[in-house]
Amino acid sequence: MPNTATLPLLLKQLGLPSMGAHWESAAKQAEDLHWSYPEYLMSLSSQEAALRTQKRITRHINEAKLLTGKTLDAFDFKAAKSVNAAQITALADNTGWVKQAHNLVIFGPSGVGKSHLACAIAHRLIEQGMRALFTQTTSLVQKLQQARQAYRLPEVIAKLARIPLLILDDIGYVKKDDAETSVLFELIADRYESNSLIITANQPFSEWDKIFPDNNMAVAAIDRLVHHATIINIQDNSYRKPKL
Repeated sequence: MPNTATLPLLLKQLGLPSMGAHWESAAKQAEDLHWSYPEYLMSLSSQEAALRTQKRITRHINEAKLLTGKTLDAFDFKAAKSVNAAQITALADNTGWVKQAHNLVIFGPSGVGKSHLACAIAHRLIEQGMRALFTQTTSLVQKLQQARQAYRLPEVIAKLARIPLLILDDIGYVKKDDAETSVLFELIADRYESNSLIITANQPFSEWDKIFPDNNMAVAAIDRLVHHATIINIQDNSYRKPKL
């Protein structure tokens, strides 16, 4: 007859921490409720699966480097009157647009919640199994430039391609410099119809010649971004301005 005293050790060796923690209480519940063996096993397996899912979500949220506290529940839709709450919720609750490599571009002046919305949408998508990465565009561009100088740019862009959703925050702060805009364009071109981007920007597309010194490059970048994209234009006042 099997010795149940070794069961905790076996479950630990098999990497089943939830089962190890709950098998005794579940066994008592099974006896009280007259569960069958499959029902008992289903209960333990469901708890183990739920624990693994939560750990994966937590790990992916940490990896995404989202801004702390920027969730949909924390966004003030009443103050942001030009933001369509139903549209934002639909984007957050539907992973289909990411799976189809569509983009999201959020325009608006400083302080209206563009970055908050980008992170909130990504947070909800991560909870549904997506992977994402939030980054200041200027910071990422600098890393891409360094990679190019080290002859590693294709490798770095390929690594980013493993992330289905990339958030480029404040794209308008990229310097109008050939080296910077060149690597940024290569990133945008690489993700075209293969992976999704969320981009936040202060400037409308008509002013992107301030980002890309080459007008043809600006047109090509915009063309790739908007081909499969949702465009949101926030026209509210800054939250950070003092109320008079």
